[in-house]
Amino acid sequence: MQTLAAFPPKQIFATELPPQLRREGYTLRWVAESDGVFLRALYACSRAEELALVEWPDGAMAAFLDSQFALQHRHFVHYFADAEFLILEYQNEPIGRLYVSRQKADWLVIDIGLMPAYRGKGLGSALLTQLLAAAQRNGACSVALHVEQRNVRAHHLYRRLGFRDESLEGFHQLMRWRVPGGDVQLNTA
Repeated sequence: MQTLAAFPPKQIFATELPPQLRREGYTLRWVAESDGVFLRALYACSRAEELALVEWPDGAMAAFLDSQFALQHRHFVHYFADAEFLILEYQNEPIGRLYVSRQKADWLVIDIGLMPAYRGKGLGSALLTQLLAAAQRNGACSVALHVEQRNVRAHHLYRRLGFRDESLEGFHQLMRWRVPGGDVQLNTA
């Protein structure tokens, strides 16, 4: 496996877990260099369905996944150096990641991903609902994210939470949730 580009220095993060998830044993923490193996495995899971359609020579899929993960990781830490890079744990075991940029009035969910055994249990919905409430409390105008066009389950979840399609960017759909009342302009004339 390739050496990963360094994560930004550990810092205090503002993203909170919903109280119910905390009571059930879930925690969020800042990502550590030692999470590389887990993050690569999570990335591989996110590509498994797509890559199962291709016949790979011995070792080729692993090499491909390593290189693609390293490129994605380098992109994230370079272009979003001020973001929160968080690991979701259940009973002290990593089960997912949440990368969020809160640096502008328009927040960005850079990535959210869960291991397959934890999908479909309401975790993603709970994390995003908490994040949308925080955006509203903190005066953000919107929260955006990108979803692969083929990821029908995620697209459905985001629409249910109030995200709306904006534009296609390659294989990804840009979706945005607007803070209720955030676009209202007062007429003072």
